[in-house]
Amino acid sequence: MACDSWRSQLDAYLDAELSLDEMRNFDAHVRNCPSCAAEALARVQMKRSVRAAGLRYAPSAEFRARMQRSTARKPWRINGLAWVFATAAMALLVVVGTGQWGGREARATQVYGEVADLHVAALAGTSPVDVVSTDRHTVKPWFQGKIPFAFDLPELQNTDFSLVGGRMTYLDQAPGAHLIYLVRKHEISVVIFREASLRGLDAGSHATKQTSFSLETWTQGGLRYFVVGDANAADIASLANLFKAAGAS
Repeated sequence: MACDSWRSQLDAYLDAELSLDEMRNFDAHVRNCPSCAAEALARVQMKRSVRAAGLRYAPSAEFRARMQRSTARKPWRINGLAWVFATAAMALLVVVGTGQWGGREARATQVYGEVADLHVAALAGTSPVDVVSTDRHTVKPWFQGKIPFAFDLPELQNTDFSLVGGRMTYLDQAPGAHLIYLVRKHEISVVIFREASLRGLDAGSHATKQTSFSLETWTQGGLRYFVVGDANAADIASLANLFKAAGAS
């Protein structure tokens, strides 16, 4: 098939492991090939399912609380056998505590990976945005009535960024806004959700790396923002700062 050579690189494309020129060539191909675009979206969904399965058996906060209560009910004299049980209980608490911390880390990694998938899936689709406009006063009103929150878009005059448009998106079945920006031929996604709809994420700002994508996330005004793309970390941070300033005004 004519697409066999493209299909052989599809996983590397979805994991952003190709070179910049190869990523751009792949972007152009999947936008004009419905078969490869459908396969890309199917594999993104499979990646999400695998991530969710990996978190299925993470210990819960309730389990940890029960273990803490059961080991703190009454004091006892430490004899040889009791010492064995006490040591085992302490070891279990350490494991549970580590599991809770690991669960939070795994949850964050899962969400960051899914946000990166949203970015790739949008660019792989034949229509990356549903409302096409460089005017923030056109794009922002388009979301009214479609998502259960409002947000502000930054003024881009005298910056290197340009707005491409926006679309609705979903994460954990929660609706959100997905905006796409350009900076020096690099596409950057800004994805926004209500903070309350995304469970298990620590508040505050974080910058991380998802394969070759840079990602920055923060909470502001009850909303969770994600900025992700293959642009350099400085450009990701600059766009994030523009959104932070717009949300604070």
